[in-house]
Amino acid sequence: MSEDRAMAAPELFDAVGAGYDEVFGQRAVAETAVRQLLGSLPPEARVLDIGSGTGRPVADALAAAGHRVTGLDVSAVMVELARSRVPQAEFVQADVREWQSEPESWDAVCAFFSFLQLPRADTEAVLADIARWLVPGGQLVLVTVPMDVEGLRVPFLGHHIEVTSFAEPDLVDRVRASGLDVTGTRSEVFDEPGAEPEEHLLITARKS
Repeated sequence: MSEDRAMAAPELFDAVGAGYDEVFGQRAVAETAVRQLLGSLPPEARVLDIGSGTGRPVADALAAAGHRVTGLDVSAVMVELARSRVPQAEFVQADVREWQSEPESWDAVCAFFSFLQLPRADTEAVLADIARWLVPGGQLVLVTVPMDVEGLRVPFLGHHIEVTSFAEPDLVDRVRASGLDVTGTRSEVFDEPGAEPEEHLLITARKS
């Protein structure tokens, strides 16, 4: 097996495991997004966390505030880590593209860096699903790396992956096309030691 083969998301995050938090656990834009969401949710809100990883910071902070959190992740290792670290939330190993939910069943959906290994058409389809899943007035909180790239091979924590994303205006357009009203955008620069600074984009949207 070639060491520079591009790894799919389940295999990648099984391999990375807890090491992900050591590098990416303290991202300002993620903390901002969680803080904003906590300030706007009704009590005991139902929140879906797509790409929940180790459960931190998103599911952990939301569950600690009394919200009913379900996390989805394609990695069995990440799901087990999340269950041990955030026992007050529910975690499911699932690919969001294949997962089903009732319409208007979630007060908020979080997707933090969850779409970067999805083809663009799949991202658009999942955004449409999210719009159906949200209750009227429900919120989407999306964080990503804005880039106009498709299938770009990059190194990531000692492995190689293929990344697909959108430039900020194009992603904002896709969120609006899903049927949601974009309520805000915010950019932060993430400086990882030994790597180039990376822009992180927060998009918030609401179902009217």
